[in-house]
Amino acid sequence: MTIERSTTNDKREIFGWAMYDWANSAFSTTVGTVFLGPYIAALAATAAKAHPDGLARILGIAIAPDSFLPYCVSLSVGLQVFFLPILGAIADYSRQRKRMMQIFAFTGAIATIALFFVVDATWWLGGLLFIIANLTFGAAIVFYNAYLPDIASEEERDRVSSYGWALGYLGGGLLLALNLAFYQFSDKLGVPSGLAVRINLASAGIWWFGFSFITWQRLRSRHTAKPLPRGETYISVGFKQLGKTFREIKRFPETIKFLVAYFLYNDGIQTVIAVSSTFAAAPLIRGGLELPLEILTGIILMIQFVAFVGALLWGKLAGWIGAKRSILVSLVIWTAVVIYAYGGLKGESRVTEFFILGIFIALVLGGSQAISRSLFAQMIPKGREAEFYSFYEVSERGTSWTGPLIFGLANQLFGSLRYGILALIFYFIAGLIVLPLVNVQKAMDDAKSYKSAEQ
Repeated sequence: MTIERSTTNDKREIFGWAMYDWANSAFSTTVGTVFLGPYIAALAATAAKAHPDGLARILGIAIAPDSFLPYCVSLSVGLQVFFLPILGAIADYSRQRKRMMQIFAFTGAIATIALFFVVDATWWLGGLLFIIANLTFGAAIVFYNAYLPDIASEEERDRVSSYGWALGYLGGGLLLALNLAFYQFSDKLGVPSGLAVRINLASAGIWWFGFSFITWQRLRSRHTAKPLPRGETYISVGFKQLGKTFREIKRFPETIKFLVAYFLYNDGIQTVIAVSSTFAAAPLIRGGLELPLEILTGIILMIQFVAFVGALLWGKLAGWIGAKRSILVSLVIWTAVVIYAYGGLKGESRVTEFFILGIFIALVLGGSQAISRSLFAQMIPKGREAEFYSFYEVSERGTSWTGPLIFGLANQLFGSLRYGILALIFYFIAGLIVLPLVNVQKAMDDAKSYKSAEQ
């Protein structure tokens, strides 16, 4: 295998890298944020009618229909907690990040396409396919993020990271616009609404699969594949590499502190993304907003395109006031949004209020995540990017862990989605407490000194 010339700030390669965000964001928007949650909840509610307690059953376990998908999100992330660090270690050792990224991206896309086959009788299959797709989505993102220090110089990473997020929102928003138009006119086209939703779900997988080829054509493999030692397998090497990282993690105390802060506030962000459509579509009696799917999708579509501007804006804001301060500004806005979502949105004007709230969410959504990603890139040692980003990805977009679990439990215990929203306030306040304690300069110095020691 020939090593391709290693360069940074190459516009052609950066565009190819960012196009993967354009490709896979279709899964986040069409599947994770808009169509799958209400669709699966409706199918589960139909299945629950067969039981006097109004709960659906899977293997004899009683589940509230609105809690089913949040539980699936939580389970998929639980699997990521175990698998992703091992995969990151294998990728760093084998130097086959691009190959592993391709494998997981294609697996996730195929699982998403298969959502077309989820109907009343197979409502539970939607949860299983989502778990597979979300797990592989997160795995591919680990290797995607690990490319950032390779393709962008230190001073360009905030801008490049924000550019990737912006393209993601633009691509995800474009497909969502097409899907919304198809859903609204499906009756005139003679397509039942259920079938229209299934076609839209599958379209996200096709979009993900197809546009990924632009990335594969332009993203360079940085190193020659490393041969295995005699008697070893990639699994055994991965565990040994992971063990080495745990033994050396004390060298990076500020990086660990940042990961704790990120885990907290990003878990809140990801839970908002994962459950927003369920909250907005649920009946008023269950604490929801009872918005029609067309209005909900229109608002989320607006969020996608405003978030495109917001991601680029936050890239500039980080340049003006610094990456850490720009994240703190976003967390203040997130806290205000969640508090208002719990206490407001109850009257006849709830659609207008939700629209305005969506604008504020859009402005900070991509920016807070893009700058977090580029800031973390400064805190990790060279040659260990995939492994460190595997820990980062545990609470990355679409893969929150404790948030959906707490949201689902609060809803099931108290019978109202409002209490689930209330529980999310903790994550943003905790992030605002921990993040200011991170010494970014020391984290960068620690990463650079480790690099020098390894050379």
